[in-house]
Amino acid sequence: MPVPSTLDHRSRSYSLDLAYWLALASDLAYKDEATVGERACAWGFDRVRHHLTRFTPPFPLEDTQAYTVASDDMIVTAFRGTEPAQIRDWLSDATTPPWPGPARTGYVHHGFAQALDSVFPAVRAAIEEYRTNGQGLFFTGHSLGGALAMLAAARLYLEDPKLLADGVYTYGQPRTCDRLLAAACDKGFKERLFRFVNNNDIVPQLPPEPAFTHVQALRYFDSNGRLRESMSLLGGLTDRARGLTADAFAPAADGVRDHFIHNYIAVLEKNLA
Repeated sequence: MPVPSTLDHRSRSYSLDLAYWLALASDLAYKDEATVGERACAWGFDRVRHHLTRFTPPFPLEDTQAYTVASDDMIVTAFRGTEPAQIRDWLSDATTPPWPGPARTGYVHHGFAQALDSVFPAVRAAIEEYRTNGQGLFFTGHSLGGALAMLAAARLYLEDPKLLADGVYTYGQPRTCDRLLAAACDKGFKERLFRFVNNNDIVPQLPPEPAFTHVQALRYFDSNGRLRESMSLLGGLTDRARGLTADAFAPAADGVRDHFIHNYIAVLEKNLA
């Protein structure tokens, strides 16, 4: 199928077209407010709200940034990620304590909880203001943004089941929560939550297990860029090893290279072509 030239605002169920457009929305979260507004308008959204909180040391991030856009048929909240080296160092810190999860369900990485808390009231207010027509509701993000997208959707749903999102699409998301919260998300967001991982992307392998884990809904791009909806443990290990040998001059860089959002967009385009 060809790469879609327009976003279908009436989309509700999973599709590669929607995954592609929400990857573009995740990439847009890295841009300045003017660019977000211009592109959102071009995509058919007539309402835009920016969410930004700045932190001071010793918090590991400089800020949390997201935006919410709305039309008469669709609402999307996209969270910005962070640089691969920064999030890798941060998530590798084994001393990080857990934090109570949304609605006291399980536990999450404390940095994710603090980052989400800083903008969640504004995000919820924007959604409640814009959702006047039963619009489809979607959350998306890349890297750290993927973790925040998942947690924001989970918090909305667990605090008020009527606010169950139609879709949560994340790209290069780190391990975000413990098994209790992951199980609650798997049950509550059945066929609505999709976690995309590009081959050797290092960030989804962090923080270390067993304290943190992933939801089940994996969509995996193999070393050839082919999208797979399932992969055995042995098959995954073999394929990741194949990816590491693809660049004989810089195998160690593969985990960072595979993490960039433009590479997720590229492999989605490949599967749509």
